[in-house]
Amino acid sequence: MKTAESFKSRLLGLQGNLLSFAYQLTTNKEEAQDLLQDTTLKALDNEEKYVDNVNFKGWIFTIMRNIFINNYRQTVRKSTVIDQTEDLYHLNISQESGLTTPEGSVAVKEITAALENFSDDYRIPFNMYVAGYKYNEIAEKMNLPLGTIKSRIFFARKRLREELKDFR
Repeated sequence: MKTAESFKSRLLGLQGNLLSFAYQLTTNKEEAQDLLQDTTLKALDNEEKYVDNVNFKGWIFTIMRNIFINNYRQTVRKSTVIDQTEDLYHLNISQESGLTTPEGSVAVKEITAALENFSDDYRIPFNMYVAGYKYNEIAEKMNLPLGTIKSRIFFARKRLREELKDFR
């Protein structure tokens, strides 16, 4: 019984340090308090797994860091968008697409229509670039030299500007 009380008192003694660390990880007071609570509960649930000759403070901080990482990964997974449109339309528009305004929606339609007239040689690398791929990733996926990809994207931009100059 003495070791259980010692474990709990050591855990309570670290609460201030743990809260500071949680705040460093989350940069949000409420999230930091939630992380502290989750860490404390996890430590208490796993008290029997703690071995006396192990650094107690390091063990508790590792639990907190792992909980934070797992929560972050879960948040990223939940926010992942699965685009089920035929041509992956939602993934091919930028996140700041301007679709929230009627003018922005018209602009996206105009750009999309203009891009439809491009050959695959120009449209595909341009769409990949807009979707966030880096030049070298596009070159690798299309099995083309980096310079070719850069020039195709450059000419696609230039042609878009020319075709949409009256639209502004």
